[in-house]
Amino acid sequence: MRSIQRQKFKRVFLPLTIAEPLRFPARLKQKGRTVGRQFQPLLIMLFISLVLLGGIGSRLVYLQLIEGQIYREKADNNRIRIIPKPPVRGNLFDRKGKVLATTRLTHAAYLWPMVQLRPDWPEQLARLSKLLAVPQAELQQKIEQAGANTPTLIRIARSLTPAQITALEEYKSGFEGIEVDIETVRSYPNKQLGAHILGYTGELNAEELAKRRAEGYRMGDIVGKMGVEAAYEKQLRGEWGGLQLEVDGSGKAIRVLGQKIAKAGEDVTLTLDLNVQKAAEAALGSRKGAIVAIDPRNGAVLALASNPTFDPNIFSGQITTATWKKLNTQGNPFINRALQGFPPASTFKVITQTAGMESGKYPPNTILPTFAYLHVAGTAFGEWNKAGFGSLGYVRAMAWSSNTFHGQIGKGVGGPTLIEWARRYGFGSRTGIELKEETPGLIADDAWKRKRFDMKWSDGDTVNMSIGQGFTLATPLQVAVMFSVPANGGYLVKPHLLKDDSDPNKYRKSMNLKPGTVKTLREGLRAVIASGTGKALNVAHLPPAAGKSGTAEAPPGKNHAWFGAFAPYDKPEIVVVAFAEHSGGGGGKVAAPMVKQVMEAYFNKQPKKNQ
Repeated sequence: MRSIQRQKFKRVFLPLTIAEPLRFPARLKQKGRTVGRQFQPLLIMLFISLVLLGGIGSRLVYLQLIEGQIYREKADNNRIRIIPKPPVRGNLFDRKGKVLATTRLTHAAYLWPMVQLRPDWPEQLARLSKLLAVPQAELQQKIEQAGANTPTLIRIARSLTPAQITALEEYKSGFEGIEVDIETVRSYPNKQLGAHILGYTGELNAEELAKRRAEGYRMGDIVGKMGVEAAYEKQLRGEWGGLQLEVDGSGKAIRVLGQKIAKAGEDVTLTLDLNVQKAAEAALGSRKGAIVAIDPRNGAVLALASNPTFDPNIFSGQITTATWKKLNTQGNPFINRALQGFPPASTFKVITQTAGMESGKYPPNTILPTFAYLHVAGTAFGEWNKAGFGSLGYVRAMAWSSNTFHGQIGKGVGGPTLIEWARRYGFGSRTGIELKEETPGLIADDAWKRKRFDMKWSDGDTVNMSIGQGFTLATPLQVAVMFSVPANGGYLVKPHLLKDDSDPNKYRKSMNLKPGTVKTLREGLRAVIASGTGKALNVAHLPPAAGKSGTAEAPPGKNHAWFGAFAPYDKPEIVVVAFAEHSGGGGGKVAAPMVKQVMEAYFNKQPKKNQ
């Protein structure tokens, strides 16, 4: 038996050749085909099961470990809603505690952004647009900015009317995801009074939000857009609060998960005097122009009026296209003319006289002849009376506003000296008032003229500047600061709007003028009122005042009229500057009565009936 098996294995392991192929006995072939066949279906099923379980397991691992957080957030967003509660904005008061800006209650419409995933959203969007009177594109833009998965309701309309509120409440039953809630909006009880100082508020647009998101602002935030509202935004805005609610599948609130109480903004008290502001705006009437009143002792702004103007309350609700177009056809009402540059005309002669006396070339006792015309660099600069006034000193030259006297002073000290003193008075740069709308005006020089016109500075340019014409531009606020210097004895003040009862010296600095310069300037400005072009203020019911008129050529339109004054003469408390744009007529006739009206309000003095 062993020999037979050995022989068999020998045959199996013999070398193979092409001529002799391998042959197995029939019994062995039979066994080779049947071994393990009964386990094949089980193995196949086991293999398939392992593959399927492995795929499912890996998918579960991916969903739970890798994308689990994402799906948990989506689930939370479906069951959690955040109801934002904006803070109450701080109030604005005048110096005596009178309300300038506050808040009032109104209703707003809010939307849960996920509603845009509904199949019927296009129809619902059209219906909401019509109901709220808000363009579809605007509504869609707000929702897209928030993102469909945000749990926060977004405001889509403000200042709803009673009819809109009723309609939305009825609409909610057939359209989940919209809410009507109470909110506070900015209110200006005096309407357009002081609009250019106070400014207005409005919702952040997409561009503004992108810039201010790092400061903690969010979509829907109401911010100051202009004036004090913008300048003191940080103090006025407060901090957001809100409710975190758990809702069921139908969107109904189940319970409050968390709450943060909104923190109200700070109240801000301004230097403004509401009565003086009213008088300034009344004095302007329908004229284009501006009136500025400041305290020469510390730069506190008492009034700052500009016309045309607007009612800031319109920005507390939805602004229609028709309303916006109407506003922009009323002579640029958003321009604060008190902070825009215009030729200062003869008011600039305060600077010209300062340059003459401080240079040493023309001391206070200087006497100069005047002429019908002053010929300089091929140009004839005419005297306004077309005859001249004979020989004049500083006081009478100021009283009569002699062009040829001041032209000689300007030419004599030279352009660089005159330009230097203009800049030392603050012309050509911003005063530092908090309002971002302020412009610097213009004090041109040789470099500016060469760059602008490819021409060098000439004596004619200097003479033109000496009488407040040519390239020179000054704002009414800058002119008020200029008048404060002789009023307070030689200090340049920084105008400001925030009421501050601390040391007034922080808002002023000495110009180091010679005592003779200040004395001569004051006497000249007093002579303007007592016997010169400003007799409109020489009235018994007001304290003695000092000031200066100005009439600026402004082709192709009519002349601009200026008048600036301070009072009481001995201890000045107020400087008032009135500017009437393209009004025609002289400053003494047009602008001086406006200054008088403001001073009557400040001193609470009215003329007797027989005056």
